[in-house]
Amino acid sequence: MAAHNRLGKEGEDAVAAYLERKGYTILHRNWRKNRLELDIVATHDGELVVVEVKTRTNTDYKEPQEAVDWRKVRHIVVADAYIKHFGIDLPVRFDIVTAVGDRPPFQIEHLENAFYPPQF
Repeated sequence: MAAHNRLGKEGEDAVAAYLERKGYTILHRNWRKNRLELDIVATHDGELVVVEVKTRTNTDYKEPQEAVDWRKVRHIVVADAYIKHFGIDLPVRFDIVTAVGDRPPFQIEHLENAFYPPQF
């Protein structure tokens, strides 16, 4: 596995563990619809939480959450397909959780309600 792929997986594992410690129930990781993917889908306090995970070795260039641009937000709305597929009737929230470091333990930052889905 390439180093950047390993770092991404380690970051996502750390974020999943962080969310579970905070009382989230992880429903799926890396759920795919066609070529689009949801990193983590969880429930917490009666909400469906769609989590975009960003892992970076450092923040010298830019903050990890800055990598979630409008194109990525459009892809994340595949959450609608997820909701319909599983018949979920809960309010939905979109979070970004960042993991920064070159190996675990990572510095984790959780941005709740990081964005709202675009209107089409």
